[in-house]
Amino acid sequence: MNNTLNEHFDRKVRPCIDLIDSLRSLGVEQDLALPAIAVIGDQSSGKSSVLEALSGVALPRGNGLHCDKMSLELKMKKKKDRGKWCGKITYKDLDGEEEIKDQADVETKIREAQNYLAGDGLDISEDLITLEIASPNVPDLTLIDLPGIARVAVEGQRQDIGETIKRLISKYITKQETIILVVVPCNVDIATTEALKMAQEVDPKGERTLGILTKPDLVDKGTEETVVNIARNGFTHLKKGFMIVRCRGQQEIIDNMSLLQAKEREEDFFRTHQFFHTLFEDDLATVPKLAEKLTLELVHHIENSLPRLQKMIEEKLAQTHVELERYGTGPSTDPEERNVFLIEKVVAFIHDVQSLTTGDEMKSGDKLNVCSPLRTEFEKWETDLDSSGKKFNEKIQREKEIYENMYRGKELPGFIDYKTFEAIVKDQIKQLEEPAINTLRNAGDSIKKVFLQLAQCSFAGFPNLLRIAKSHIELLGQNMETIAEAMLRTQFKMEMVVFTQDKTYRKILKPEYDRHIENKWFRNIMDHNTFIRELLLHITTYYQIASQRLADQIPIVIRYQMLQELASELQKHMLQILQEKDQIESLLKEDQTLARKELICKVVTNVSQRLE
Repeated sequence: MNNTLNEHFDRKVRPCIDLIDSLRSLGVEQDLALPAIAVIGDQSSGKSSVLEALSGVALPRGNGLHCDKMSLELKMKKKKDRGKWCGKITYKDLDGEEEIKDQADVETKIREAQNYLAGDGLDISEDLITLEIASPNVPDLTLIDLPGIARVAVEGQRQDIGETIKRLISKYITKQETIILVVVPCNVDIATTEALKMAQEVDPKGERTLGILTKPDLVDKGTEETVVNIARNGFTHLKKGFMIVRCRGQQEIIDNMSLLQAKEREEDFFRTHQFFHTLFEDDLATVPKLAEKLTLELVHHIENSLPRLQKMIEEKLAQTHVELERYGTGPSTDPEERNVFLIEKVVAFIHDVQSLTTGDEMKSGDKLNVCSPLRTEFEKWETDLDSSGKKFNEKIQREKEIYENMYRGKELPGFIDYKTFEAIVKDQIKQLEEPAINTLRNAGDSIKKVFLQLAQCSFAGFPNLLRIAKSHIELLGQNMETIAEAMLRTQFKMEMVVFTQDKTYRKILKPEYDRHIENKWFRNIMDHNTFIRELLLHITTYYQIASQRLADQIPIVIRYQMLQELASELQKHMLQILQEKDQIESLLKEDQTLARKELICKVVTNVSQRLE
């Protein structure tokens, strides 16, 4: 790479890559699509050999998934001076980063990380291992090496291993910000390679795909011109074209050929090859030319992505600021001030709990409303009452002769046995008990959900305080629901005592009688079945009174026990927290997510400033 390109890269692009790598290490890539180069290939395509040649270090090798169990982020940084090689590795659960002093230890360290994250079997993991290398002999590149595509599961592998790997690869290569580096062996039919098919599915125009041809020394005689045609974009057109490389073979690895020797042998191979020398002359061959090509492509890709990336970063920055504002100002380091901070937090929560029950404005500023979901549940309950009465009346109409034979005794027409009336009314009301209990449970769930949301808002950033508040809400909510259920079941036991004031009954009976007389069906059965007429009239009258009583009583029990009593008990239990002076430090321990978001905010701000 010439000095002009080096100066351009160091001055403008390298800082952006460093900052993008910082964002990726913080997990921001979950929200921002960052420019990247993803390396994909079928198993045994020579993908690992290409990465070894670029990085100058040996990577795990073996049979299939024995060495290719997860993604590897390979960060290469070119040192300006001829300083010592240095490296470091990071992955999930590792405390900080582990330095690698000798490049000969890289393969061992990666294997250890793979076995820790995915076990020592053949399973794969979606976790990411990051290997960072600094050396004067590497290009300035960050590559993401994805697991090789498996066609058939071997013994010890899950049967859907192929689809699992494809899903993992798709997660990276579907992003428009990703350059797809497809590794394809020269000695196979390029049309049958799964990796190229996957790239074509997400990049049908080939605008962000670069092909790498490997194993040119293994092609059959007579097929060399076909390989040259592919390398010159004559078979499958890719906008970024193809490169061809020759890396160490298995026998050369066994013979301990160094990467430097392999580089020299590669150049000699292409320079003197009868067919491939033209590719060498046109800078389409060898690993060093590939490194230069990748660097230029990444520079161009980042420059094209900057406007879109800046917009995404600004949006993310605004979202993160809003989220951080919700956490408010953190507690002071002064013990006395920390105590005051805790008291203010808990008291504000207690105030908002009370405000929820009364519908007043809350200090947290969140628009939480418990009355609306309760009103919805109570309206459903009232609908159930009306529906039950209507269905029962329709049943009597359909089965009037059955009721006549079942319930009429020695009475003359026009008379009704009170015991019969009482038995039917009790049975009808008893059927409402379980719907009432369901209303209680649904309403209770709605109340607890709103209280839990309030706790989440009030104690955001303080996981221990939030955990205690949630525990009280769940436990007290369960206790209140048990008490409320007992009260409702007692209410239905009392409803088995058929009673209402005479004045009330007469007041409802007269309109019901007039309404029935006007009904054509009722006039018809009045002539043929006076017993059913009288029975239906009295049942309708009493059910109207009882259902109205239940329509109010069930919601009153729920509101009293599940809302007011729950709020009252929750307030008492939260106040008790303030008496535990020795727990203040634990209660005010801040969530690591908060610190992480603050760090992300700083890094994103830095990136945004650099991009302007």
